[in-house]
Amino acid sequence: MRIVSVVGNRPQFIKSAPLSLALRDAGIDEVVVHTGQHWDPGMSQVFFDELALPEPAVRLDLRTADVEEMAPAIAVVVESERPDWVLVYGDTNSTLAGAHAAGGTPIAHVEAGLRSFDLSMPEERNRIAVDRLARLLFCPDERSARQLEREGVAGRAEVVGDVMRDALEVFLPHARLDTTGFWNPYAVLTLHRAANTEPGRLRRIVSEINATGWSFVFPVHPRTRHLLDEHGIRLAPDVQAIEPLGYLEMLALVRGATRVVTDSGGLQKEAYWLRKPCVTLRDSTEWVETIEAGANTLVPFDRLDQLGYVLTNAAFPDDASPLYGDGHAAERIAAALYASPPA
Repeated sequence: MRIVSVVGNRPQFIKSAPLSLALRDAGIDEVVVHTGQHWDPGMSQVFFDELALPEPAVRLDLRTADVEEMAPAIAVVVESERPDWVLVYGDTNSTLAGAHAAGGTPIAHVEAGLRSFDLSMPEERNRIAVDRLARLLFCPDERSARQLEREGVAGRAEVVGDVMRDALEVFLPHARLDTTGFWNPYAVLTLHRAANTEPGRLRRIVSEINATGWSFVFPVHPRTRHLLDEHGIRLAPDVQAIEPLGYLEMLALVRGATRVVTDSGGLQKEAYWLRKPCVTLRDSTEWVETIEAGANTLVPFDRLDQLGYVLTNAAFPDDASPLYGDGHAAERIAAALYASPPA
């Protein structure tokens, strides 16, 4: 069996690490296609290096997030390799481009069925579109599988858990970071979502973060860094901006933090697994269970003035239940692919 796996950005590199190992162990031949949606070395190559991922078989190096530009280039690879499956991850434009490029090849979607119910988010629109195209839908939890059933999605859903939990289980023992010179104690801050990096909105968010009086360590996404500099948006002295971190360093940073403030989807889960209270700067989240557990609090843009209060009162619940699997999602996905030869 042969699979073409499409990756293009930081979270997908992390998710692909345990699954590539599981595919290899199952005797499945994988051809990894890197679209180049993330091309900055700090957001791309560092993950292949530190996670010991095999180099992608195909580097398209497109340096774009435009689905219409990515899909034809991916389609050329699919036509050449003639795989049994095209495997896509998550909700990015690379995910949608991979699904569009599959042609008649069946699609397997990792992280299927997640919904924030906020169609203003391009990620939400991507999830819905890819789920409707996929033949196999790998869900992180039962809620996601029920959502697909409610939507009448035609593909077969399987609840397997979350491959990012697999990655954390494998790599956390190796996570190291020299925190000399960082604030102590500190909260972790990340900002990268397109909605939050619109200049006016970013200025307001930074103003409210500055006003909390909390000490933050802020690994700055390249796009966010560019906008901060271009528009003269100043961080308070208590907000310590650093270069983007690799996966292992980021795990270590979160492990040592008292709080996490983010607009990332993946970091909400990692904060939960590392038992750190999370404050999410979004109007909605696809990781609803973290909210219901009391471990994560949404702070929408129109309630940013409450950020300081939320930060001060955030706490991780002692009775929080395990969420999103047991660290064996990749094995279940590989087994399901192997047992489900396309018709």
